[in-house]
Amino acid sequence: MTELNDWNQRIIDEFRTNGGRVGGNFEGAPLLLLHHLGRKSGTERVSPMMYQPVGDDLAVFASKAGADTHPDWYRNLLAHPDVEVEVGTDKVAVRARDLPADEREPIWEKQKQDYPGFAGYESKTARTIPVVLLERR
Repeated sequence: MTELNDWNQRIIDEFRTNGGRVGGNFEGAPLLLLHHLGRKSGTERVSPMMYQPVGDDLAVFASKAGADTHPDWYRNLLAHPDVEVEVGTDKVAVRARDLPADEREPIWEKQKQDYPGFAGYESKTARTIPVVLLERR
């Protein structure tokens, strides 16, 4: 298991043990567990990530901490958009939709304002960080 996978598994375990709450860098932040299928392997994966409520839906951010490539989960969602998320103790079926610029911009700006680390991620990369809306099914 890689160091990142180990780190993610610790967050997943803490999330599930504490009804969706975690400490450390994510204490108090809205966090969900995204279940997605590998676009090539078809293997189910679980990725913890911050989200922003948008009405009844949830926005997630493919920042990859400012890396120059998109995270695997983002590419997986493009291939298999019907997924499930864990929010708190609830499991919710959602459909992922990559937002176009006009819908993305206000959500992204709010995320950067609420969590300035995202502005730091943006400054580290030349790519536009995708915002994905997880719409309840």
